[in-house]
Amino acid sequence: MTGLNRLRDGKGIVPKPIILTSHPQRRPAATPPLAWGAADPLARGPVIATLADPAARNAIGTHAGSYALYRALAVASGQLRADHRPDFRNTRPAVPVGPFPAWGDPGKIVSLDPWGHLVPEVFADAMAAGQDIRPSIAVTRAHINMPELMQAMRDGRLLPDGEVLLGNGDVRVTKIAIEPVWFLPGVAARFGIGETELRRDLFEQTGGMFPELVTRPDLRVFLPPIGGMTVYLFGEPSKLGLPHTQVACRIHDECNGSDVFGSDICTCRPYLAHGIEACIGMAQEGGVGVIVYNRKEGRALGEVTKFLVYNARKRQEGGDRADQYFQRTECVAGVQDMRFQELMPDVLHWLGITRIDRLVSMSNMKFAPIIESGIEVISRVPIPDALIPADAQVEMDAKKAAGYFTEAVPDAAELAIAKGRAL
Repeated sequence: MTGLNRLRDGKGIVPKPIILTSHPQRRPAATPPLAWGAADPLARGPVIATLADPAARNAIGTHAGSYALYRALAVASGQLRADHRPDFRNTRPAVPVGPFPAWGDPGKIVSLDPWGHLVPEVFADAMAAGQDIRPSIAVTRAHINMPELMQAMRDGRLLPDGEVLLGNGDVRVTKIAIEPVWFLPGVAARFGIGETELRRDLFEQTGGMFPELVTRPDLRVFLPPIGGMTVYLFGEPSKLGLPHTQVACRIHDECNGSDVFGSDICTCRPYLAHGIEACIGMAQEGGVGVIVYNRKEGRALGEVTKFLVYNARKRQEGGDRADQYFQRTECVAGVQDMRFQELMPDVLHWLGITRIDRLVSMSNMKFAPIIESGIEVISRVPIPDALIPADAQVEMDAKKAAGYFTEAVPDAAELAIAKGRAL
């Protein structure tokens, strides 16, 4: 057997049998205990979802979410060894984050691993002993630059200070990438359902991809194959968790068409840019700005569904109008929205946030779970009318009528006026 073939099958010279994970292995003692919510990381234990030793796994799924399938392709095509282990030298967080009291409260954080960015540090001994433990969070520093911020500088709304905002429009930020790690009992409790019911539906709606969901009740942590989130911090992260620190925050759900390509059928990029502007202003005042960017494209319905809905809205009799905005989505998707913001406040608790002084959002779907989780919101910041694209007036009118935070709710006659462009 050639070296290439050994690399291509990823198993070395001696073929290995396929090991099913649907039932416990013969060495249960090899599985490290996982006490979710323990304040001490060693008492909590590591999350192990790597594939090297099935008997050592204490979580369902695998790291990297949906990107795990690309890893499978890399192994299958011979570009990656199946037994590769990362070298984590010099990968430690660029700035410290936490710990905060919420890390030891199993009810506050159920959808991410609070210790996920500190794995090589706090579990160094276990890794040295051979356990394959991977980070699920990474923290780095960067500069960002957006044309909207340059315009805000030209208009005088933002002024460079040489620390947060530079004269060339660059903004210094801390970036945090977070993979989802679900504690299934806690997720079930958030939605007011039983853990067994949750496990069954997760199993069935993924086509039986994860049999451990229904055969391994001893495994209570799940790494779902979905997109995670990115957090952008403006100002000094060390100020987070301090009672006197003021915080501006926007929770933003992905919209590729608007956020990246500037499509004008919605307010997503304008509101994101407005949120970043508010975060820069807060950092310049001595506080911290927080942007949470969730991978939930098209209200978590997906981009194909979103574009189908666009066509339906534009082609319907009477034109694209607000009184049919949500109905057209429901006709295609069966539901208006699947973002389910119940899990969203977890990242705020992970950051030690107990109060948001400026919440840059009009959405009650986001506002309600934040305050219900125990975080105080002092004020809410709507998007200025001048930033709403003409073709997005349909969306904005519909959302205001549905309960979005606003001072002026459009009446039925206003909602019936077609305001969107035809195809």
